[in-house]
Amino acid sequence: MASLLVREAELLVTMDEKRREIRGGSILIEGNRIVAVGPTSEVPQGAERVIDARGKMILPGLVNTHHHLYQTLTRCLPATQNAPLFDWLKSLYPIWANLTAEGVYVSALIGLAELLLSGCTTSLDHLYIFPNRLRLEDEIWAARELGIRFHPCRGSMSLGESEGGLPPDEVVEDEGAILADCRRVIEGHHDAEPYSMCRVLIAPCSPFSVSADLMRSSAELARSYGVRLHTHVAETLDEEEFCLERYGCRPVQYAADLGWVGEDVSYAHGIYLNDEEIGLLAQTGTGVAHCPTSNMLLGSGIAPVRKMLREGVKVGLAVDGSASNDSGHMLAEARMAMLLQRVKGGPQALSARCALEMATLGGAQLLGREDIGSLEVGKAADLIAIDVNRLEYAGAGDLVAAAVFCAPAKVDFSMVNGRLVVEEGRLTSMEIEPIIARHNEIAREMIRR
Repeated sequence: MASLLVREAELLVTMDEKRREIRGGSILIEGNRIVAVGPTSEVPQGAERVIDARGKMILPGLVNTHHHLYQTLTRCLPATQNAPLFDWLKSLYPIWANLTAEGVYVSALIGLAELLLSGCTTSLDHLYIFPNRLRLEDEIWAARELGIRFHPCRGSMSLGESEGGLPPDEVVEDEGAILADCRRVIEGHHDAEPYSMCRVLIAPCSPFSVSADLMRSSAELARSYGVRLHTHVAETLDEEEFCLERYGCRPVQYAADLGWVGEDVSYAHGIYLNDEEIGLLAQTGTGVAHCPTSNMLLGSGIAPVRKMLREGVKVGLAVDGSASNDSGHMLAEARMAMLLQRVKGGPQALSARCALEMATLGGAQLLGREDIGSLEVGKAADLIAIDVNRLEYAGAGDLVAAAVFCAPAKVDFSMVNGRLVVEEGRLTSMEIEPIIARHNEIAREMIRR
């Protein structure tokens, strides 16, 4: 089994139980697992490969808990820049109806490359639109090529405009076909073993784009296979009004009535939650993927993150879709999360270290993973390195806080499952420039059509 030593880091941020931050720390890796971590004097120094980490801060790989990778194809469009969520969606659905298999694949390469280069080593993606014979494999292959740990969601929309839903009829699917394909992708790609690189989730898009029957059936199917559930809940006041008018209850109550609470469930956004609903999420172990930049861009509101954390709700961090951010940078997202909570809660509402914890351990917990999120013996070798002698950190008296307070940095190297996927700030698996060129061609063609 190949061994690798990362030695003499300027600062090693473990996120372990004691939250150790070790000056002059080292990590010894065998295969895909960490076998020793601590001060250099306490870590065996023999290894087949040694990486000199002097001048570098080492952090656990960041975990992105909600994304829509295909949306990199529709960034910054004029019609979407100043629109609230429902109008934003209505502007984009006709463009997304032109998605092709190549478009999903190439957009996944772009979005995942952006995440890797900015420190993310594990990402969920919520693909919920399947026109033109798309398949979830179109993005799974992209993740596999790049070497990122991936949690693809087989999403769905079945409630078109003719039946009172939000999406146009041409982009929704038959519910029987949806469930059959969910079963197919679970059986073909879900790996529940420790250190798994691919775990499938079942993820109807939202209460206003699928029927109650599909929500129930999706939960039953997922639980029969032991896979997790994910959907959008409580993102806007429009959604709340929709649920009250159509179902006679608020979104969280509607989800709970359909069996969508529990340790295996996570909600994207969770902005409009009252105290009783926060209590229900904490009691049932239901998690929330917090998407601060997207929530600000769309003017959706501020999620009660501080209150959720205080009450024991699992909260992870997420960049959300690339057309409502329009960036895929997890350190930038941590910064936004910290600052946004301070707008109403004051300077002690959320610390830099708490934001980083949401981006590492919090994300791991939300995805039900005990093998990532911290740098400890037995955990997967997922880690990132940032040069601290950079312009953005000049004068910083607290390097850990600088990762959040200062201008968001790109990583110098990144490792996933013991494999270096970024070295010297470049992807190791491919040249990204030709992919960018093809991505832009596809984006222009989708809009032209």
